Amino acid sequence: MFHKKDVDVRDEGKFHNAPFPAAGYTLQTGFAVVLSDNLAFSTGDSTAKTSDIATNVTYSQYNQIIAPLIADIWTKGNKYNIIADWRYMKYPSTTFGLGGHTQYSDGYTIDFSYIKLHTAVLKNVARNLYAGLGFYYDYFWDIREVSPPPGVVTSFEKYGLTKTETSVGPAVRMVYDSRTNPINAFNGFYANVVFHPSFTWLGSDNNNTMMQIDLRKYISLNHSHRNILALWSFNWLTMGEKTPYLLLPSTGWDDMFNTGRGYIQGRYRGNDMTYLEVEDRITVSRNGLFGIVVFANAESFKRNLASKYNTIIPAAGAGIRLKLNKHSGANICVDYGVGLDGSKGFAVNLGEVF
Repeated sequence: MFHKKDVDVRDEGKFHNAPFPAAGYTLQTGFAVVLSDNLAFSTGDSTAKTSDIATNVTYSQYNQIIAPLIADIWTKGNKYNIIADWRYMKYPSTTFGLGGHTQYSDGYTIDFSYIKLHTAVLKNVARNLYAGLGFYYDYFWDIREVSPPPGVVTSFEKYGLTKTETSVGPAVRMVYDSRTNPINAFNGFYANVVFHPSFTWLGSDNNNTMMQIDLRKYISLNHSHRNILALWSFNWLTMGEKTPYLLLPSTGWDDMFNTGRGYIQGRYRGNDMTYLEVEDRITVSRNGLFGIVVFANAESFKRNLASKYNTIIPAAGAGIRLKLNKHSGANICVDYGVGLDGSKGFAVNLGEVF
């Protein structure tokens, strides 16, 4: 299904390019073809972190186009970290309404085009701790409902259906990362906190604020690191005036599209989201080529600022891991998740889900 050559970055200034074609499947895209490229390089000595620029241009069964450019660049001595998430998406996708009590039968398609330009520059302020500023720009256009339920005022229409949605503003970001290998962690702790206000004087539709708190812990259950317990907490909060509908916290709409295995992307949506996941990762083969995982997750949403978290939505599943890159530890991940009300399906990733 996938092919990629190993990348081992050792020499300062040396670039290692690894283009490869791929095929995959997720609930939201169906079958998809992917042309990926990964450029890895180092700007320092053997203690320097590896810089990485990657893209995965995707065309899906549902006529979706996803064209990201993701950069994680480290300056000499690991003094600064430049993070960029730039994407173009033409993305017909499913929405089900607001809150945690929506029914699967409520789902219908929203079609839109999307430009995402998120950039931040972080400075090392203590061991494993980086903090800095960024600028986030999100613009949706050609938004339209496709075959909404007849005779029903949809949640999108009640919220305020518009042809465009815009969010622009600065971002304050702090990252703590003590993992030895962020690509396939076997130890350490990761925390990423983003505070992002949007302002009308910069072009936003409303004055509002988004905050994300992403916490991850990795525990080796044996000395050989062949059994890893991974824990994930993801909180996504909004405040102030109305947040654009398509930027509200939603299942599978974190930056890497990975929350809520067992549910289609966009299955639940609200003003605030709380998410927890645990995964046990077990290496099966002696050479480390093959492994398995079991996982469970739960999410909860507020429909609006006045409401409480009104339900807990669980899912669970299992998956296999095939080693893709022996130097970095990157895996091909094939998972099958099962949620409530008959929701189930496969998810395929290059690299661990978290």
